[in-house]
Amino acid sequence: MHPDILRELGSQHTREMLDRAYKSKLARTANKARRASRHGLSRPDDGDGFVAPAIPDYVDGSFCDTPIDEPGSRPDQVSTTGHAA
Repeated sequence: MHPDILRELGSQHTREMLDRAYKSKLARTANKARRASRHGLSRPDDGDGFVAPAIPDYVDGSFCDTPIDEPGSRPDQVSTTGHAA
């Protein structure tokens, strides 16, 4: 058989085996989480207690807790209708 064909068959087999391994690991993880929830235990991804820090809404680093409907409704908000200085 031609070497290029053999190489392509080998790489195809490798891709299929990696895909099968990924799906198998995904199924095991799902089963483990389902068993843990059924027994009243926490899920595996809840164990570290990491909370992502809040990301500022604006470039100046301020946070907005309420939605803003119209421009200029907050005193620290810059109007976008004016020209740049």
